[in-house]
Amino acid sequence: MEEGGTEARLIRDAAPPAARWLIDAAEARSLHGLLRARAAATPDNVAYLERQGGVWRESTWASILSEVDRWRGALRRLGLTVGDHVALRCESRVHWVFFEQAALSLGCVVVPLYVSDRPENVAWIVNHAEARVLLLEDGAMWDDLRPHAASMPRLEAVLVAEDSDPGAGARSTRSWLADTDAHDAGDPHAADPDELATIVYTSGTTGCPKGVMLSHRNILDNCELGMRRLPLRRDDVLLSFLPMCHALERTCGYYAPMMAGATVAFARSVPDLPEDLREVRPTVLITVPRIFERVHGKIRARLADGPAWRERLFHRAVDVGWSRFLRVQGRGSWRPAHVWGPLLDRLVGKPMRARLGGRIEGALCGGAALRFDVARVIIALGIEVSHAYGLTECSPGVTMNGREDNRPETVGQPLTGSEIRIADDGELCVRSTSVMLGYWRDPEATARVIDADGWLHTGDLARIDDGFVTITGRKKEIIVLATGTKVPPDDLEASIMRDPLFEQILIVGEGRPFLAALVFIEPDAWERQTRGHGLPASPASGDETSEAFILQRISRHLSGFTGHARVRRVTAVPTPWTVESGLLTPTLKPKRERIAEFYVDEIERMYASCAVNDS
Repeated sequence: MEEGGTEARLIRDAAPPAARWLIDAAEARSLHGLLRARAAATPDNVAYLERQGGVWRESTWASILSEVDRWRGALRRLGLTVGDHVALRCESRVHWVFFEQAALSLGCVVVPLYVSDRPENVAWIVNHAEARVLLLEDGAMWDDLRPHAASMPRLEAVLVAEDSDPGAGARSTRSWLADTDAHDAGDPHAADPDELATIVYTSGTTGCPKGVMLSHRNILDNCELGMRRLPLRRDDVLLSFLPMCHALERTCGYYAPMMAGATVAFARSVPDLPEDLREVRPTVLITVPRIFERVHGKIRARLADGPAWRERLFHRAVDVGWSRFLRVQGRGSWRPAHVWGPLLDRLVGKPMRARLGGRIEGALCGGAALRFDVARVIIALGIEVSHAYGLTECSPGVTMNGREDNRPETVGQPLTGSEIRIADDGELCVRSTSVMLGYWRDPEATARVIDADGWLHTGDLARIDDGFVTITGRKKEIIVLATGTKVPPDDLEASIMRDPLFEQILIVGEGRPFLAALVFIEPDAWERQTRGHGLPASPASGDETSEAFILQRISRHLSGFTGHARVRRVTAVPTPWTVESGLLTPTLKPKRERIAEFYVDEIERMYASCAVNDS
């Protein structure tokens, strides 16, 4: 083992025997091979549920494979072959599976895109990835993208999944598939496990995203190792509500159920999620912290509006439930209060679980940090949350808590066979078969994060206690929103500071649903810029029109960044930050943590004011 410093350690996790229902990576060999092996093993089992016409319609594994073969024939007729790149920008639906699997079966490289991203950013990625074919959700999406067509010279065909008019230059998948018959499909490509399978674009430390290159082996190995830590059953039902282009959802909510033969139901939308949970009644959730934060927030709101006895009953149920959990985990002893556990669960835990469908046994939570106080409540009320850590460059899983040894205050232990070490500066480094091939068309960036010995430098600071990893910070400042989206605040702040209106700015949002900002406005510039607008003399007055004016100026300077880099709330502070106040370094850089602590009340008010609309 190579040592990276006095605190460096290597953790190896003993692998439990593979579950008998699991199609492992060796058998699958490729991501499309995984689908074919699953369809051969359980052809008549339900693969997917999708709500159409007011009812949930089933698709079996055999029917999915048959339709994928038809889509392969249609793609082949477009002239696609091994190594070509295709992109898709669609909601999580069955047609996402059809297109992706059909492209993989030809040996193509798939580039998933966020539906919520701005058209100009989508066009940049399509061009940078050299995609020949693009699948879009609907004609409106093509209408927004078409003005940028000249910046996508390699794009040869645009397909639209919905039946609505696709618009000039595009074709609906219905008419496109109508020209295909069985002999068009041909035999699927037998991909080598180390072939490039997908390029996933993720936010970097500049305005332009980087394309993470992942092989079939990268994803399959990560999927299998995650399944060994937190197994799925063949009769499990998952509700998919995260974007399929999100690495967490794609590996754990798409390929893992395929490995296990579990069923995935596609949620209609986040607003429809409560109803979908009640109707589908999933047994497992793959989620980001924000979902449980919403549940936690609604519980707290109901308690605040109710009688005092209800709040006392709730806290009693949480205390007893958490104590019982620790005892099952072997980290606590029996207490007389445990005899009240079943009754308290019936009064408090069961009603909470019923709002989530009533059958959820466990949840994998990743993409961002899950607050321990939230995890403690959810676990105590009967849903065992397994906190995990990963990054797209690792396909994405690095560490995970299992059910037998779950410590939600940590991100768990390294996955089986993964090597981790803590470098001299505290950075977490990873070496495994799930580490990416590199960044597409960016060898310099690749060399900066993967060293000559194959260690991926994550940029996250961590410590290891008793084999469990705790993330303590970031080597390079990156904000991770509650959705798992990563945003580099330095770049956003530098862009905003080009405006003379702003003398100082600090963007916040770690673990939150959106970005907010603290700003100090240059008084003379404010007077000049607002003259005639009917705004208050001071931007720190808290006036809503002042905030709207400042937000408009901020948005103007963030138009060149990804769609997630949007500041939704702002507070103008009355005095500047100084070295003397301890809020600036001697080189006049803002001390982020100190400023956030100093203005904690202002930050909380910005998010609290949006809590009702956000929940």
